[in-house]
Amino acid sequence: MQEIRDGLILYHGSYCEVRIPDLSKCAKRKDFGQGFYLTTSLEQAESFVRTSIAKAVTAGRVEQGQTFGYISTFEFRSRLDIARELKIHTFEDADENWLHCIAAHRKKKLFLETEKEMSKYDIIIGKIADDATNSTLTAYIGGAFGDVGSKIADDFCISQLLPDKLKDQYCFKSEKSLKCLEFKEGRKIWIK
Repeated sequence: MQEIRDGLILYHGSYCEVRIPDLSKCAKRKDFGQGFYLTTSLEQAESFVRTSIAKAVTAGRVEQGQTFGYISTFEFRSRLDIARELKIHTFEDADENWLHCIAAHRKKKLFLETEKEMSKYDIIIGKIADDATNSTLTAYIGGAFGDVGSKIADDFCISQLLPDKLKDQYCFKSEKSLKCLEFKEGRKIWIK
């Protein structure tokens, strides 16, 4: 079960060390919308370093051939002045609500009510739709499994994603939520 609690250690994999997250630098059409994404899985964060480097090369932020990245480690500190005001949504399972949220954020004008509802939250927690699941989600959004949002398409897509094997992700969507993250360390890692 995914939860957020005082002392929770979270990891962020990137082409650079991130000591102070900046929401303005975060991409907008991600799984749970624009936000700073972390995971409890060190393995997942390490695998995202390669993806982050590739995107940074394409955007011209780093040179082609960079073979290292960083794991930035944070601790969630439930500061009483802030934490009780935070609106947090947790997707307990990779189900149709989770799928519709991801589809809404990845493609404009799809599940508009879901996207509007999710915009109310400071933190969204759920399973991660990573590089291994990208083609399945793209096929779902494109209607390859039937009408997007239909029970048949939803059920087929979720079964293909192997939801029990998916890692978690924590999306910090507001400045207020970021104040509860305390930077612990940045560690340089080499990729192959």
